[in-house]
Amino acid sequence: MSNSVVIGVSGGSASGKTTVANRLKEVCHDSVELLSHDFYYFPHDDLTMEERAKFNYDHPNAFDTERLIEDIRSLKQGKLIERPVYSYTKQTRLDETVKVNPAKVIIVEGFLIFENSDLRDLLDIKVFVDADADERLIRRIIRDVNERGRSLESVIMQYTNTVKPMHEQFVEPYKKYADLIIPRGGLNDVAIEMLVHRIKAISAER
Repeated sequence: MSNSVVIGVSGGSASGKTTVANRLKEVCHDSVELLSHDFYYFPHDDLTMEERAKFNYDHPNAFDTERLIEDIRSLKQGKLIERPVYSYTKQTRLDETVKVNPAKVIIVEGFLIFENSDLRDLLDIKVFVDADADERLIRRIIRDVNERGRSLESVIMQYTNTVKPMHEQFVEPYKKYADLIIPRGGLNDVAIEMLVHRIKAISAER
């Protein structure tokens, strides 16, 4: 299973990364596993809910990226892993884990996955999902309010205080490492079809 193709899907918050990753998983008929960087947030059991709400979740130090790197390496070696589970409502990691089997195609999704050079080097194909900042903010508000039980005020405050400045520092500058930039995210059928053909070509070579 060392011939696994590892695809990194990055982009700003609410840019459509998850939609693209899920569409790739649907159309790639071979064995596919999806790992989200968000699964690997460090636990915050030592913090109160008020303190967790003020934490900077958009900085690289918020993630246990080393564990993600080791898990990807294990999957490429044909080993089963148990990835962590993160709760957005509790804003901490849960005690449970999820088993992930080795796969021919491994999709790694996250807004900071190009920032870490060791992680970046594990990605055979690097995709950046691009979207207008205003559109991303609107999507984030709708998602966080409707799906994660957040207040409108808290979403806007977090976006202003951490999401936007961290995007400018740790996301946008690393777009240069992308092999493919997809505007309009999951709505871009042409780009996704081209990417699927490339994935199949690489798989056939291995």
